[in-house]
Amino acid sequence: MKDKLNVIKVGGGVVENAASLASLLRQFAGMDGRKVLVHGGGRLATSVATSLGLESRMVGGRRITDEKMLQVVTMVYGGLVNKNIVAGLQAKGVKAIGLTGADGDVIRSHRRPPKLVRMDDGTEQMVDFGFVGDVDKVDAQFLAALIESGAVPVVAPLTHDGEGHILNTNADTIASSVAQALAEHYEVTLTFCFEKAGVLRDADDDSSVIPLIDEPEAGRLIAEGIIAGGMIPKIENAFAAIHKGVRQVVITHSDNIDGSRGTTIK
Repeated sequence: MKDKLNVIKVGGGVVENAASLASLLRQFAGMDGRKVLVHGGGRLATSVATSLGLESRMVGGRRITDEKMLQVVTMVYGGLVNKNIVAGLQAKGVKAIGLTGADGDVIRSHRRPPKLVRMDDGTEQMVDFGFVGDVDKVDAQFLAALIESGAVPVVAPLTHDGEGHILNTNADTIASSVAQALAEHYEVTLTFCFEKAGVLRDADDDSSVIPLIDEPEAGRLIAEGIIAGGMIPKIENAFAAIHKGVRQVVITHSDNIDGSRGTTIK
C-alpha cells in the first residue's frame, strides 16, 4: 500500500496577504504526513510590473510573458514569494525547501508555440504567450527523495527548458503535473486553495458552491460561462490529474486545506 501525500496548491491572492498567508502556514505546518506546497504569486507580479511601467496581459487565465515580464515573474515567484513562504514554514518547524523547476532539473518544459485561443467574446485568436512553458516531465524520483528525507518541497511556478531558459508556467499546471508524477510513488490528494469556497455557480455568492463536478458537467459550465478565466486551467488541470492516477482533487478555500469542504472533481 502506498503512503499518502498531500499536494497543496495555493493561489497568489492568498500568499500575498499577510493574514491569509499566516493562516495557510499554520494549517500547512499542522498537516500530518508527507506534503508538497505549490504556490502562485500572479497578483504581486502584476503589481510589480505595473510599478515598473509594464503592462500585464492575460488570455484564458494565463499570463502573456515577454522578456521583461519573465524577469519580473522570476524575481517575484522564485524570490520574494517563495522565500517568504519557506521562511514562514521554517519558523513553524517545517523543513521547507524552496524550488523552481530549474533546481535539480525537477521540472523540464518547452516553450509554448503560438496557439489558437477562444477569447471571452467567443472569437478565436492566434496568441503568442511568449516565455510560457508547458511541462514535459517532472523528476518524481528527486522529489520523492526529498520528501523521504523529511523535507517539504515548496515549488514556485517557474520551469526551464534545459537550454538555459526559465519559463513561466501556470501554478495549477505545476501542481497537477507534480501530483501526477508523484502518484507513481504515493496515494496523492491534490487540493487547489484560493480565496473562494470552491467552484461557485454564482461568483458573487460564496454559498453557491458546486459540490461535485465531472467532465461533462465541467464542459457545460464552461460553455455557460460559469467556469471562466483562471478557473478554466484549474479545472483542466484537475481532470488531467485524475486521469493520471491522482486519487482525489478538491478546489476549496485556503482556510480549508484539509479538503473537507469545497468542490470535488470526479
